[in-house]
Amino acid sequence: DKGANKESVSVGLYDYPVLMAADILLYNTDAVPVGEDQVQHVELTRTLAQRFNREYGQVFKAPEVVIKKQGARIMGLDDPTKKMSKSASSPANYIALTDAPEIAGKKITRAVTDSGTEIKYDLKNKPAISNLMTIYSLLAGHSFKELEKNYQGKGYGDFKKDLAEEVTKFLIEFQIKYNSFHDDEIKQILKDGAERIRPIAEETLKKVKNKLGIN
Repeated sequence: DKGANKESVSVGLYDYPVLMAADILLYNTDAVPVGEDQVQHVELTRTLAQRFNREYGQVFKAPEVVIKKQGARIMGLDDPTKKMSKSASSPANYIALTDAPEIAGKKITRAVTDSGTEIKYDLKNKPAISNLMTIYSLLAGHSFKELEKNYQGKGYGDFKKDLAEEVTKFLIEFQIKYNSFHDDEIKQILKDGAERIRPIAEETLKKVKNKLGIN
């Protein structure tokens, strides 16, 4: 998908799963929270860890996959059959955390819906409204049953209007915090983090080299 309509792509596109595995294994990771589309990468990480341990001796942890039951995959606002993605051809597909709140609200009100007007969570028969309900539930903390009850007898218009307000509210609060950080502060956080995890990485790498006999 990433290489669609392109004559060539960077080798990084193919190396990415291995680089991700290296980042995970280097720090003795116990569990990796991912979306459904990333599960295969963690499974590759587990395979590499287990194969190395089997061939050369115990070094790596085989991390567990952690997937949220709700919101593991948010679908596109313009096409509920495809995952929401910032690399989508249309900005109407996704909401970016840096979108102007009013623009994000308009994306919600213009999001595609299913036939009929009932607000009901039904992934098979009503994938579009189910996707919007998932977003609403995650932002507002309402269960699907509560949303169905609250919008019983109402149409998609009322639902999307209220959801747009929730999205706008969330983005305003998020962006206030986001914009409160300064470059120097971020650099210091990164520096502190690097100093904390560098010994872990160095110890893991030392063990690997010892097992491979390349010290």
